[in-house]
Amino acid sequence: MTIILDFVLRLTVWFLLTADLSPLNIVIGLVVCLLIPRSLTLSRTATLRDWVEAIWQSVVAIPQAYIEAVEIMVRPHRYEDLTRKDVPPRRTPGLVFLDIFVITFTPKTIVTRYHKRGWYEVHWIRRRKPQ
Repeated sequence: MTIILDFVLRLTVWFLLTADLSPLNIVIGLVVCLLIPRSLTLSRTATLRDWVEAIWQSVVAIPQAYIEAVEIMVRPHRYEDLTRKDVPPRRTPGLVFLDIFVITFTPKTIVTRYHKRGWYEVHWIRRRKPQ
């Protein structure tokens, strides 16, 4: 099942990048998604539950992004902070991509670096000075 979810993620990214749902582009996207190499050892560790949680976090990030955008307009955020966020266990490259997407999608945060040792470097803007 995780192989199918990984394939759907790749195809979704293809459609978002090309912004074209013509039959020819769908065929090209399917071929590209099949030709992109995939690591079998990494993808076996992810469970369906990991994928469902990551997709749910992506859905929840949409209203959160709107709330944060309004918050930034109403109350200025003048302080910056770099923090370290641990990567959840059993993350495949597709799940790491979704994690980075969710973090970066919200206006107050952006992932500046992914460390293969198991953490993200996240840049935040904040209203008050971090302590």
